[in-house]
Amino acid sequence: VRPQFVSGTHALATVLLALLNPGDTMVSAVGSPYDTMQSVIGITGDAPGNLKKRGVRYKEVPLKGNAYDLDAIAAAVDENVKLVENAPLEEPARQYYFMKKAKEYVAEMSEKLGRPLTACVTTFGCQMNSRDSEKLLGILEKVGYAEETDEEKADFVIYNTCTVRENANLRVYGRLGQLGSIKKKNPHKMIALCGCMMQEPEVVEKLRTSYRFVDLIFGTHNIYKFAELITAVYESGRMVIDIWKDTDKIVEDLPVERKYSFKSGVNIMFGCNNFCSYCIVPYVRGRERSRKPEDIVAEVKKLASEGVVEVMLLGQNVNSYGKTLEEPMSFAER
Repeated sequence: VRPQFVSGTHALATVLLALLNPGDTMVSAVGSPYDTMQSVIGITGDAPGNLKKRGVRYKEVPLKGNAYDLDAIAAAVDENVKLVENAPLEEPARQYYFMKKAKEYVAEMSEKLGRPLTACVTTFGCQMNSRDSEKLLGILEKVGYAEETDEEKADFVIYNTCTVRENANLRVYGRLGQLGSIKKKNPHKMIALCGCMMQEPEVVEKLRTSYRFVDLIFGTHNIYKFAELITAVYESGRMVIDIWKDTDKIVEDLPVERKYSFKSGVNIMFGCNNFCSYCIVPYVRGRERSRKPEDIVAEVKKLASEGVVEVMLLGQNVNSYGKTLEEPMSFAER
């Protein structure tokens, strides 16, 4: 846990120590988000009522004269560390840890409602998005949700978005407006958005300010963190935004719920380095990064053992496969 200290503007007799969950944003004294992708603790001078409105969990640490009570702060920091100390750092083990945690929250909500919870994944765009949606659904089922095709009935709705055409963006906003009305009657309903559209800063800002009922927003580079982000939403009770500009990480070996039993897509690479003047892909999917050939072969063999007879190799620019490997190779060579 990396401490981030933000001084406040209010003359309070206490220092408020905000204990935030992994992936949360820290709230400063004037209410502006302090962006960080790490687990943080923060000192702020914001009023307790304002923190409560934002759903931030906090502790009041008394002052000793004009000085901070460092022992009390240290104790609070230790408590915050314990919240995440059991989570592995390695992937995908870390995500399986959070799947187990999220499953507990889903079970609690299911018991409260007296029925199983359901989830609907709606996909806009290309085959890569369709493959990502299979991963999203696999994780949702792993944490206890049952698939529901009607997004109005589902307890958890996620849009995996596309931004190649403006019409796709407009459809997302239109559907969100309808879901917002439904959520007013069903406050437990969770709404999430991910995919290429979320990599555009102006889109995220519009959602943050005009669609405040949305629970979770993340991009294309951290879809593998879905279980961790679901856990953050349950624990914080407020909107969680986690957008990465780029990444060199490739995390597979996560639950997948395939749409078809006889065929499947297999990601061999991600991103594009071409930066064509008419194309947005490098900006929303990042730079090229290729999976190790042995990992691809292992996945295909596993699919074959499960009865899959048709495999589509996926990537934004498959002809560039292998250029970013430690031992570069061409697609044809493999």
